[in-house]
Amino acid sequence: MDIQTPDWVKHSVFYQIFPDRFAQNQKPRKQLFTSPNWEAWELPPTLQGYKGGNLWGAIEQLDYLQDLGIDAIYFTPIFQSASNHRYHTHDYYQVDPILGGNPALRELLDAAHDRNIKIVLDGVFNHASRGFFFFNDILENGPYSPWLDWFKVQKWPLSAYDGEKPANYVGWVGNRALPEFNHDNPDVREYIMEIAEYWLDFGIDGWRLDVAYEIETPGFWQEFRDRVKARNPEAYIVGEVWTDAREWLDGTQFDGVMNYLFTGPTIAFTAGDRVRMDLVEGPSYFPYPPLDAEAYGNKMRELLALYPWEIQLAQLNLLNSHDVARLISIVGGDKDSVKLATLLLFTFPGAPSIYYGDEIGLEGEFDPDSRRGFPPKERWDMETLDYHKRLIAIRHQYPALRTGSYEILFAAGMVYIFARILDGEELIIALNSGLESVQISIPVSQLATKPERMVYGTCTARWMEVGTQTHVEFILPPRSGCILANR
Repeated sequence: MDIQTPDWVKHSVFYQIFPDRFAQNQKPRKQLFTSPNWEAWELPPTLQGYKGGNLWGAIEQLDYLQDLGIDAIYFTPIFQSASNHRYHTHDYYQVDPILGGNPALRELLDAAHDRNIKIVLDGVFNHASRGFFFFNDILENGPYSPWLDWFKVQKWPLSAYDGEKPANYVGWVGNRALPEFNHDNPDVREYIMEIAEYWLDFGIDGWRLDVAYEIETPGFWQEFRDRVKARNPEAYIVGEVWTDAREWLDGTQFDGVMNYLFTGPTIAFTAGDRVRMDLVEGPSYFPYPPLDAEAYGNKMRELLALYPWEIQLAQLNLLNSHDVARLISIVGGDKDSVKLATLLLFTFPGAPSIYYGDEIGLEGEFDPDSRRGFPPKERWDMETLDYHKRLIAIRHQYPALRTGSYEILFAAGMVYIFARILDGEELIIALNSGLESVQISIPVSQLATKPERMVYGTCTARWMEVGTQTHVEFILPPRSGCILANR
């Protein structure tokens, strides 16, 4: 079949924002509270406290994001909820008033689109919350509720809050705060489809689908795609699937997924035994055991063979997110590990995604610590910001880094070298993840030119003829990487 994914995604750099923690507005705005009981911004976050970030604050930071080189923003949930992360949805048609309500989203979309920045929202369609009107009606009226078949009620009485009693309804991963929708009910199905359509008509550019793998009703995601693409053929549909996602990436459902199959091996290669096991053993992305270059190359070959090329180019590639510890903390503060992984992130097929604060060295262990307030400028790691800016600019400069083929040239020991090639544009990316300097000469029969322009990094490269073959000789300092371009 002819698989199509949004062209803009292939050329975008994403920025993931957790709204409560990214920015508070500095300009006067109509506020829900005059004396809010916010947690102090600079203190460690708690599971239930609010820090008061909002969409007005995000609007004020759009110039910063544009200067960074960001083309698209993925917001974790913004709809009305009684939780700081807003995965407990109360009302799918109302932006949380703490965030500024629907008017704030309207202004955000207009301001972002004026800067050619796309906005993707988080669709939490597997489950709602105890405060969701339809479920709350069941709590009030029991078996007389007209919404009874919207959820998976097992028997009576329901216990929505008393953990000493059985809930008697299905909650996501057993959490009674998150009653699961009954997606086999056509009314539920239609309700969710109409939510997706409503916000696309409002002007958003796509949906990230929370725990998308949990919705197993046959045909659900196929209909979702048909309805979304009918509203906007270029809308991005990206699912949260942590493992092999071929079931959903057949061209009839999602455009891509959050590409944790890239994340895990990339950390395992660049960080090796620096990875703190206490921070990675829970989530399902496996940045362990340590990988050498050959094993990493094999993982990348397997990943690139898993899905059609059109799908590969629309994957959302990431090093961490709100669901895992931040990479700088996972590696115990080892900046070289993060720098090497970031080089691989920005040179791999698919759309790279930065989790807010990664670009200035923000730390964070497991939730809620991975959701800290964005720090003031005096606490930024400016070296980290500088190489993020440079890598983003290089990716924007060279189409081959976005849609070019991916050719592994060498993978042995801790040295990994590959090329990105497109219409005569050729780049070589070389990394040495080891502790010793390496001098190596490799044949490059896959290339038609001799990329000699050093656009990133500190390695030394020299071209030579060895018999009838063209070789390039690299001297790679320990824990370093570089990019060579032919133009």
